[in-house]
Amino acid sequence: MRLPFLALLLGGLVSCGSRTGLFTSVANEAGNALPDGLAPDVDASVADAGADAFEEDASEEDALPPIDVSPPMPINDCPDAGSTLVYLIAEDGMLMSFYPPTGGFTTIERILCPALPLENPFSMAVDRTGVAYILFSNTDHTFGELFRISTKPGSPCQPTRFQSGEQGFAASFGMGFSSDKLDAGETLFVAGDSPSSSVLASLDTKSYALGIVGAFNPPIGQPELTGTGAGDLFAFYGVPVGTLTPSGSAIGQIDKTTGRIAAQSNLPGVAQGNAWAFAFWGGDFYTFTQPDVAGTSSVVTRFRPSDGTIVQVGRSDHVIVGAGVSTCAPQQ
Repeated sequence: MRLPFLALLLGGLVSCGSRTGLFTSVANEAGNALPDGLAPDVDASVADAGADAFEEDASEEDALPPIDVSPPMPINDCPDAGSTLVYLIAEDGMLMSFYPPTGGFTTIERILCPALPLENPFSMAVDRTGVAYILFSNTDHTFGELFRISTKPGSPCQPTRFQSGEQGFAASFGMGFSSDKLDAGETLFVAGDSPSSSVLASLDTKSYALGIVGAFNPPIGQPELTGTGAGDLFAFYGVPVGTLTPSGSAIGQIDKTTGRIAAQSNLPGVAQGNAWAFAFWGGDFYTFTQPDVAGTSSVVTRFRPSDGTIVQVGRSDHVIVGAGVSTCAPQQ
């Protein structure tokens, strides 16, 4: 995920300051107004309630419990979970993998997708079969195209029938797969990147129809998503709920049926910066951020919810804008 060009320009004047697959190689290199443009089928009362909670009841939001990763559950259509990787897409189109136990990166290849001029990778998610869904967005994030490509080297990048702006949903968005709790499947969730469209939706990867879930409650800005094999869904965003100014970042646990922020863990000192991505692997969360406006690299930080530790574990020479991990990946 990347800030719009105008935001980068303005930010630069003031200060110096989104996924995975099953390619299993483990080689590595060490009166209720809706948000602007929102479709009328989104429950305006949910959006309004989220805004009211954010403005008027910060004390309640401060009391959000920390996130709690659900216990693992068996998934039958998975290979050896220990060999799954975190997959990354950089703004220059470089597809890479990251192996959390060693902190090592492996370059796969630079993808060649038939995107329009001035469009670059923006976010990514990968299903259990190792197919990556990569969103390309233009420089001001007013139009996007969704492509699919296997994480295996030499695979063609194919356009999809996805329609940008469907139902008034933001043209740029974060995304991530989460296992379904009622059956053996998984669902691709998307989160509107526009500050005026803080909305959760699902995206059918066969018909590419968008299904609005609801406004995030309380609202969160420019979230990236990741899911788990146990059916959890989490968001990574820059301004923790209960604060009015950026102070590090936060991970929120999302109710997939409503968009409600059910729990939150703050990440003090972990600024999203100008580009960010987010993935879950082995019970831990990994953020990929570019805090330096003039930088050409991304910092990898691990958050371990079991003990609350936050540790920088790596750095990539690429600006990473999308990350994710299969719901078949280790859950603890």
